[in-house]
Amino acid sequence: MNSSLPEFDPQVFEIANEDLARQQSSLTLIPSENYASKAVMQAQATVLANKYAEGYPYQRYYNGCLPCDKIETLAIERAKDLFGAEHVNVQPHAGTQANMAIYQALLKPGDTILSMKLDHGGHLSHGLPQNFSGSYYNIVHYGVSPDTELVDLDYVAELAKEHRPKMIIVGASAYPRVLDFSEWRKISDSVDAYLLADIAHISGLIAGKVHPDPIPYSHVVSTTTHKTLRGPRGAIIMCKSEYAKDIDRAIFPGLQGGPFMHAIAARAVAFKEALQSEFREYQSQVVRNAKTLADQLMGNGFRLVSGGTDNHLMLIDLTSISDKLSGRQAANYLEEAGIIVNKNTIPFDKRSANSTSGIRLGTPMITSRGMKEPEMVMIADFISETIKQRQRVGSRKRVREKVQELCRAFPVYEDN
Repeated sequence: MNSSLPEFDPQVFEIANEDLARQQSSLTLIPSENYASKAVMQAQATVLANKYAEGYPYQRYYNGCLPCDKIETLAIERAKDLFGAEHVNVQPHAGTQANMAIYQALLKPGDTILSMKLDHGGHLSHGLPQNFSGSYYNIVHYGVSPDTELVDLDYVAELAKEHRPKMIIVGASAYPRVLDFSEWRKISDSVDAYLLADIAHISGLIAGKVHPDPIPYSHVVSTTTHKTLRGPRGAIIMCKSEYAKDIDRAIFPGLQGGPFMHAIAARAVAFKEALQSEFREYQSQVVRNAKTLADQLMGNGFRLVSGGTDNHLMLIDLTSISDKLSGRQAANYLEEAGIIVNKNTIPFDKRSANSTSGIRLGTPMITSRGMKEPEMVMIADFISETIKQRQRVGSRKRVREKVQELCRAFPVYEDN
């Protein structure tokens, strides 16, 4: 019981170190991933992982929870300070569970939800037929305009008036432009609908004051705590005080039993990090890096969905390079070159979700490594060379060597 991981299970230890080596030597451009700090990871490894703490602070169903009460209260207060929210629930295990709890708290099965199409940038939990959300609720989707590849708010308003949804969701997993939450609130008010802002991807940008704030305009807000927020995996829900009891009951006992107290401790650490001035500068750099990367890619002949980016991510339309190249193939070529991206559908995609005509890129992780605009130009050129010379194995090998050299100059964790 007192043996260390390397002593007791060297196999697991070796695999973990294998992934550390992969992370150190690769450029990860997946916009939903980030590097948690050592402090965050240390919090997740504390003895708080041993404790059951069903219920909420100072109202637990188990004894021995005073330290858990303190740590959860601390996480809540820090999240309130960070986002300016009236009420925060820090217990959701994941973003999808957070959304599930919001639906359970505010809706009834069969109620209508207006949300973005998955293949236009939405999320599974916003109404995919195979997801719980598409099974239990009547989903009406909006998408982007075929002309601009931007959300047309006039069209959203028309859909809202036609279908009278009980809830409107604003938020996406692959939308590269700024969201004006004040305009979305006007639409929700016009049909007396709840407005849910799912800010899982952009919560760090919002906390860093480089993206409009949803809190004043939304009835309820959900977000994961990793991605741009750079914390541990998990989620939180923020809402107006009048919905607090319903939200809390939906999480416990509605959908979850014991919260993961070690993960909540790590969230508290991440919120403290996000309250520092350095975090704002980091988020500003994330956006500057994304714009530079996008500009260089477009200069190299790639078409980006909507013509660029305002936030941390972008979508490359691979049909601008070749009709025969799929997102799956491009992502595999890039991985061989040491560049990690994910295949992604683009609006009005003619390929399946397993193949796709696009790839999704983001700058949170490479910005966490300390890279700035000059490195973005280099990375765009690495991507261009890999994709345009994809038939040449030697080209990928050359890029891989350049990637490793760049990664050595910007280590993830310096003493490893």
